[in-house]
Amino acid sequence: MPVDAILERAERYRRDGADVIDLGCLPDTPFAHLGDAVRALKGAGFAVSVDSLESEELLRGGRAGADYLLSLKEETLWVADEVASTPVLIPSTPRDMDSLYRAVDALQARGRPFLADPILEPIHFGFTDAIARYRELRQARPSAPVMMGIGNVTELTDADTSGIHAVLLGIISELGIEALLTTEVSPHCRRAVREADAARRMMFAAREESSLPRDFSDLLLQVHARKPFPDAPAEIAEVAAGVKDPSFRIQVAEDGIHVYNRDGHHVAGDPFRLYPRLGVEQDGGHAFYLGVELARAQVAWQLGKRYNQDEALDWGCAVERTEEDKLVHHAPGATLRERAKRGEP
Repeated sequence: MPVDAILERAERYRRDGADVIDLGCLPDTPFAHLGDAVRALKGAGFAVSVDSLESEELLRGGRAGADYLLSLKEETLWVADEVASTPVLIPSTPRDMDSLYRAVDALQARGRPFLADPILEPIHFGFTDAIARYRELRQARPSAPVMMGIGNVTELTDADTSGIHAVLLGIISELGIEALLTTEVSPHCRRAVREADAARRMMFAAREESSLPRDFSDLLLQVHARKPFPDAPAEIAEVAAGVKDPSFRIQVAEDGIHVYNRDGHHVAGDPFRLYPRLGVEQDGGHAFYLGVELARAQVAWQLGKRYNQDEALDWGCAVERTEEDKLVHHAPGATLRERAKRGEP
């Protein structure tokens, strides 16, 4: 990516909640403008990390002003002596925790800041054992700051990432892990930064209040709502019986889509079964409006989402928010719960 494209992508990541922009280097692929990219990001106010297993690239990044270097092993700790960047330490070989402990001890003895990362491996390739290693590291070196890179699970699992982020950030919260690295490579991970940001805020707020991570935020409830159908069919029927005007009301309950006005109350799960009963064939604008609303209602009913007439379905942080949605304000002293619900720090 050219430098201007890197800056553009970084701005999006920062809007989505990223605190540090990680520049990834590719094996056997020249990155001639690495230093220029680091300096441009720093000039735009970003914290920057450089991610490579090549010592020369890490040195170039560090000398250009990178804040973090990913990743140093016991054998390459000398790089940390050459630059001021904070190193992220990994085992010399996968699962070699002794080498990671030696690297941690060496930097602690020098009084150097660092992050330690035992490496989270993909599911069926060491995932559970990797989680155990993070716990082991926290117990063995309780003062060591830790980072978890979660892309091996989010990117390499064909599942919606919002729930994965909730669980992984819950583990991160319980273990007191200070930093996480995430990526948005696979198209199904295209909201990974935003989801991780929402999950960390929710887990932090819940931990601070000694609470379950419930009722803080709906940003990760992208497919299903926890309380999708607020009104029972009998309650809707009672309201429908009292309507005296021709305007259509649409509600969703467990038994399907309810459409009613003074001329009748109809219930079905398929909008095509409802349309012939509504009498709007000669009114194109009204028919279009009802088509849009009934389609939304059908999706909500099928998925178990909350439907509110004349409002778009709420997909949490899975979609772009409008500028109006982004204008979030809170009064001084707002509780963690209130702020988390609005996605605020």
